Amino acid sequence: MKNTILLNVGAFLLVAILEVLSMWAAKDNFDTEYSFYMHGLKYTIIIMVIIWINHFVFIPFVLDKRYYFLYGILLIGIIFIGSYIRGYVHGWNTVSKMFFFLIYTTGTGMAAFFLRRSMIIQKEKSEKEKLQKEMELNYLKQQVNPHFLFNSLNSIFSLSRQQSPETPDLVMQLSELMRYQLESSKKDTVLLKEELEFIENYLLLEEKRLSKRCDIEFLIEGDLLNLRIAPMLLIPFVENAVKHGAQITNEQSNIDITVSINNSTLHFCVINSKPSMISESERKGMGLENVKRRLNLLYPNAHVLEIDDTEKTYCVNLSIDLTI
Repeated sequence: MKNTILLNVGAFLLVAILEVLSMWAAKDNFDTEYSFYMHGLKYTIIIMVIIWINHFVFIPFVLDKRYYFLYGILLIGIIFIGSYIRGYVHGWNTVSKMFFFLIYTTGTGMAAFFLRRSMIIQKEKSEKEKLQKEMELNYLKQQVNPHFLFNSLNSIFSLSRQQSPETPDLVMQLSELMRYQLESSKKDTVLLKEELEFIENYLLLEEKRLSKRCDIEFLIEGDLLNLRIAPMLLIPFVENAVKHGAQITNEQSNIDITVSINNSTLHFCVINSKPSMISESERKGMGLENVKRRLNLLYPNAHVLEIDDTEKTYCVNLSIDLTI
């Protein structure tokens, strides 16, 4: 309300100034300065009253309800009344000139009104989309936490069943992973270096659990600089390679992960061998769908995700412009 009042007071003053300046060359035709300024003020009042009636009555209660014909009749009627009030003393010729002048000023006012309303609607839409995006991102980020925890606990459970002497150490290692996960979940971005260290520690844990059944290679190329990335964004691809590659088979398997940095672009490649028998439905899960949605929200038009699912291998190639 305060902004609306200030805006309309400003518009009134602007129209008054323009009216005075437009008649300044004919100032000497008036008896006194008072009559000159009153002439401009009367014109300003007529113009602004018509604009205000149009903006605050006709548009919201008639035009916005799609009564277009009625709106046209009412607008022309109020403009004619204003023209008649201001020009009837000087005859119909003055009334007609005033009529077309008020159509011009009212049209200008309408253009400004709809431009401002469009800007307000766009701002509200942007704020709504931003809020919705933040809510969805928080929801997706929260989904990653239990998803990763369940997979990690399954790994520890498998080792405990084997009565491995390394189980206590791995439990401690898992606690470190969970600590990082909980801390990073509170942040919008983390250092890429920290995220890759987290992935490396996770792979060390899985490598011990899988024993000699899986060869895991993890290679980092390029200068990480101080690049930052959304937390827990890459780990679902790694989990997917372990879960659907080595974990579900007793066959010898391979997981190759390559990270390279070119300027500020991250190239992340995960290739895992596939067991002889695997159903298509087993490749689909919450983790990958989650990360795809997060990529679309966090890095729109700034990432490329390619998944190549062949008979013997499953390959993920992801490129992200981390300057976004």
